[in-house]
Amino acid sequence: MLNLPFIKSKKLLNIDRNYKTVKGQKKGFKTAILYLAPSDFSGFNVCPQASKGCRQSCLYTAGFGTYKTVKEGRINKTRWFMQDRESFMKQLFREIANFVYHCEKNSFIPCLRLNGTSDIAWEKIRCNGKTVFDYFPNLQIYDYTKVYKRALSHVFGKMPGNYHLTFSLNERNLNEALEVLKLGGNVSAVFRNKLPKKYQGFKVINADENDLRFTDSDNVICGLIAKGKARKDYSGFVLDV
Repeated sequence: MLNLPFIKSKKLLNIDRNYKTVKGQKKGFKTAILYLAPSDFSGFNVCPQASKGCRQSCLYTAGFGTYKTVKEGRINKTRWFMQDRESFMKQLFREIANFVYHCEKNSFIPCLRLNGTSDIAWEKIRCNGKTVFDYFPNLQIYDYTKVYKRALSHVFGKMPGNYHLTFSLNERNLNEALEVLKLGGNVSAVFRNKLPKKYQGFKVINADENDLRFTDSDNVICGLIAKGKARKDYSGFVLDV
């Protein structure tokens, strides 16, 4: 493993400072997100199935992710996770527990995204023999993933019961995405200027209205409008309709 410099961050979770997750508050939810440096920007690859279009159009290139200090902070957190897993996980669990307590005290339903800008198999990450799903069995956790096997595990009920996954479409996994949809799962897709009512025969919903993917009905495409550098992507990752 590489030995890269990092500083233990005072705070790991972003709590409703994302324009879309804030919208969930109207439905009674509050969201905490862990943002790491995507792909191999930190020197470690935390997005094993990232395509060229995905890398170029990542949310890392939009919103607060464009600021130098934010990028450096996410790189730092990723290196901490990779190089000192035990202390990272203890800090993460402390923050999750505090977040859940805060939500309950203020009458919000807490939910958590661990892969804000990464695609880590959290169901395999353990601290003292337990996963985050074991420590927080009543907390709704959700993510997007481009890892086909993870998406299938969710569809077939092999993921933790409190973990919801949405498969992400890119320019090279259309057949896999259609299979996920046919099996009852959901797929997210990025469109350039507007959302169609249907794509590839499946209903498209507006996933920019909120980030609460675990509340979506089955067999739908979660449509997102291109943001940041994605607006100029023509690799096939961003869809034109």
